[in-house]
Amino acid sequence: MEPKASSASQPFWEATKEQKFLLPWCKDCEKPFWYPRVMCPHCLGESIEWKEASGQGSVYASAVHWKPGMPPAGDLKPPFVVSLIDLEEGVRMLSNVIGCEATDVHEGMSVKITWEKLSDGRFLPQFEPAS
Repeated sequence: MEPKASSASQPFWEATKEQKFLLPWCKDCEKPFWYPRVMCPHCLGESIEWKEASGQGSVYASAVHWKPGMPPAGDLKPPFVVSLIDLEEGVRMLSNVIGCEATDVHEGMSVKITWEKLSDGRFLPQFEPAS
């Protein structure tokens, strides 16, 4: 099941078509945030801009899933890793860590963005070991 774009997340998903990783930033308090929404969670400002992010971060926490979800999660075959990723920009996002053994993913592990192609030309951001 592929993610749907909302009006708040549309700029993010459009940028993924070019494999650009954008984060929403509040123009009022000048802080990034995640997930996309129409109002800043820090100051409640409504002036949002999108800035390209590094795609670099580290694993804050993770869980290995040994059985498939319902419905099956795209190309993810068990075991797969769902992780909270602390991005260099200071926000935390939920994603998958791929490209290594599921049991090798650990707290503090350096990761970088990688992309999974979706059927409509967008790309789903995921993470892989940075080294």
